[in-house]
Order: sequence, then structure tokens, then C-alpha cells
Amino acid sequence: MVSVISLTLGGGRGTRLYPLTKLRSKPAVPIAGKYRLIDIPISNCISSGLNEIFVLTQFNSVSLHRHISNTYKFDPFGGGFVEILAAQQTMQDETWYQGTADAVRRNIPHFTEKRYDLVLILSGDQLYRMDFQDMIRTHLENKAEATIATLPVSEEEARACGIMRIDATGRIIDFEEKPKIPEKLDRVRTGPEWMARFGIQAQGRPYLASMGIYLFNQAMLEQLLRAGDASDFGRELFPQAIEDHRVQAHLFDGYWEDIGTIGAFHKANIDLTRDHPPFDFTFGDHPIFTRPRYLPPSRIKGATVNNSLIADGSVIGRGTLIENSVIGVRSQIAENVTIRNTYIMGADLYEQPHQIAENDRASRPHVGIGAGSVIEGALIDKNARIGRGVQIRNDGGVVDSEEAPHYVIRDGIVVIPKFTALPDRFVI
Repeated sequence: MVSVISLTLGGGRGTRLYPLTKLRSKPAVPIAGKYRLIDIPISNCISSGLNEIFVLTQFNSVSLHRHISNTYKFDPFGGGFVEILAAQQTMQDETWYQGTADAVRRNIPHFTEKRYDLVLILSGDQLYRMDFQDMIRTHLENKAEATIATLPVSEEEARACGIMRIDATGRIIDFEEKPKIPEKLDRVRTGPEWMARFGIQAQGRPYLASMGIYLFNQAMLEQLLRAGDASDFGRELFPQAIEDHRVQAHLFDGYWEDIGTIGAFHKANIDLTRDHPPFDFTFGDHPIFTRPRYLPPSRIKGATVNNSLIADGSVIGRGTLIENSVIGVRSQIAENVTIRNTYIMGADLYEQPHQIAENDRASRPHVGIGAGSVIEGALIDKNARIGRGVQIRNDGGVVDSEEAPHYVIRDGIVVIPKFTALPDRFVI
């Protein structure tokens, strides 16, 4: 048995997921109605038998810290921990993390206090299910010093990823971060016939992309980080490392989604409502864990619900139609509402009807969705107050808009930020 410490990177500013990241970090963004993105890497670690986990945080990290402390508790006999390593000023560094490698470098004292054989580095904003023991096996059998989890991708996808070329043993012999020009793409093209040697059927996907999941020998990682000032693994550290070290590719061909943009985030959630979703929270050998909330069952009063997920503690009124949508925890949806292709994140607390006077409702509706509203192709962040007869639809096909007081459009998706209040009969 080898000892492994897992480092999950809490993400940067998350500008491409704005305004979902206006008040929280990317890993704290709710997904699938009741989970947070950070639950994915931590659950994969626990299911893989890796229960010593650090989470490196920096921006808007309060809600992320709260979620982790309320969710992941290990008993003293079984051992294990999920511990926060927050960015901090020291006598040596007074700036924010400058990149993924810089974040790990500044925390060397924390993961080298105890001697581990391997260091697993993960991203906190991806959706996938992986048994990391398979990756550890690839690493050990090939006597690698570092291993990168890789995924076959098309040429279009390759332009936005770190792409690598491998030899007949799976050793990485070339690495290019986000190649744009044809010459660079040709240089790192692996080809489906080459991947077939490793049991991957990759027709139409002739490139191997980094998944942002790295496994290092602890001594080698410490040496690389201390020897230079590389701030990023993909752009700087790996192109240097493959010249003098054995860096292995671990080929993976399951579902993996980098939740980097509003469009990707919306699609990933709506895909969960399909008859055969590409990623399934319901079934699978490795469950995804999250905070136990002890909420009551959802109550549906004569509504019609098709291909949708309804999270705990929701109340849905009569005559409401919900299609291809995700309804988050504690969602309060009044009667005769229409919701299609939308993710409603729900609420942090219940609001009792008597807490808002009737004469205040016009400017400050109840938390939830008011009667007779129509919402299509949208993301409604937590604790939003949507009044009666509100229309939220991107009928004009706008791709991106300037940020308005109550909403913004990104990748064609209308986003209603957290705590926003839309008065009765408001139209988007």
C-alpha cells in the first residue's frame, strides 16, 4: 500500500462563471439541485480509499469553508480528514496565488510534514467519476515520476486544453498548452489508431487532453516546485518536466466536464434530466456525497413534471409545468408556473408567508417563483425572489449582454444572481 495525500485546488476568481461566482468560489457553486462542485473531487477521493485531503482556497471562500466543515467529518478511529488551506500572507509571500503550481508550492510545508509516497492534485470545478486507484496503478506499474489523467478530444476541443503526445509505452513526450495554430496541433496529434493500443476507441478524437488531474511522487513534486518559479502546471511545469522525468499518461474515456463557463454549467445540469444522463448521480459504484440537510420530502400539488430533478424540501403549486429542469433544495414554486430548460438553485432558508406584508410584495416578493411566471433557458441563483407573472426568456437569441441590475445573459443563458428580487410582471 502506498500513502497518498490529495490536494484539491479551490479555483481562482471564476470570472467565466460570473455572476454565479460573485459571492462564492467556483467549487462552492451548487450543482444538480443539492450538491456543490467541490463534492465531486472529494467524493471521488473517498470512494477511491483516499481520505487525507487538503482543499486550497483563495477567493470568496466563506461558503466553501462552511460547506466542507458541515459535510466531511471523519471519526477518530478510522482516521482521515478534509482540511482547508486558505491563502495567507507569510514572511516569504505577501501576494495571492499566481497559478496552480504556485498555490501548491506555497503549501509544501503542509503536505510534507508527514512523508507521503504520492501527491494527487485535483481541480475543484469538474464533473466526473473516477477511481483514482486505477491512476495510481498506472503510475506505479510504469515507474513514473508524474502521471497526468488524459481524455481523447476533438480538434475543436483541443484548442482550449493542454494537449500531449505519447509514445508506445504511454510516456508523454510532448506537451502543448492550448495549441491554436495547425503546426502545434499536428505536433501533438496522437491519433485514434495509437490510442487503440491502450483500449481507447477515439474515432474523431485524435488528441489527448489533460484533465487537470495530476499524480506526483512527493519527492519529485517538491524538487520541481522548489527548483523554479513556475506558476502553472500546464503552461510551465509539465513542458519542462517531460524533458528530464518520466511523465506518464493515464488514459480515461468516461464522462468528464470542465465546468468553466455559464454555457457548460447550464448544459451539464440540464443533461442530468435526460432519460440516460451522461453523468448519473443516482446510480454508480461510487456515490457522490454532500451535506446532510434533514429536509422534508418535496410536496407537489397537482403539478406536471417531465424529465426533471426535484431536490429535497421543495413545494410546487397546482397547475405548474416543469420540463427538463433542475429544482434545488427548498424551492418554493407557486401555482400555474411554467419552467423549461432551467436550473433553479433553491434557497438557504424557508421564508414563512407572514414574514412579508402584502403591501411590500410588489417590490419584495417571497423567496421562490411567483404564480403565473414563465421561465425558459435560465439559471436562477439561490434565494432569488421572482414575483407574479414574471417572464424570463431569451426570445431575441442574445448570446452575451451587459450586466443589468437584475440579470445578465451569458452564452445565451439568462442568469438571475443570488438574492435578486424581480417585481411582479417583470419581463426579460
